Amino acid sequence: MEFKFTEENIQKVEAVLKKYPEKKAAVMPVLYLAQDQNGYISGEVMKEVAFLCEMPEADVLGVVTFYTMYHKKPMGKYHIQVCTNVSCMLRGAYDIYGKVKDKLGIDNGGVTPDHQFSLEEVECMGSCGTAPMIAVNEDYFENLDVPSTLKILESLK
Repeated sequence: MEFKFTEENIQKVEAVLKKYPEKKAAVMPVLYLAQDQNGYISGEVMKEVAFLCEMPEADVLGVVTFYTMYHKKPMGKYHIQVCTNVSCMLRGAYDIYGKVKDKLGIDNGGVTPDHQFSLEEVECMGSCGTAPMIAVNEDYFENLDVPSTLKILESLK
């Protein structure tokens, strides 16, 4: 299935491309716009981004597979990311991650059958001083414990 940006998003892409001396330098924000429109980064999305950024598709694939913020498959309406890096781990992140897995009934990279939630264990999200933390889509929640995390999940239903 071919991917094309909406007219509104193509205007955003053009504005992004103007910010960079070479179009390929805009690949990350253009991918982010594509993911926002499509829900995830498919092969067709990568092909269109490569065309617009005037770069090889293999280079776009390299960016998509390197950064965890790009999803290579459809995710849930609420994408839950649990940081389990050192600071978060030392302050209970694995307890939080285990409870979230149990509550949602999915493993890392999984999506609930109703497509409401997806779960991802991630490396450092830059909240070491306020660990442990999770992200729900673009919203960060810090200084968590199991009960406060479960309250966040309940608020999303």
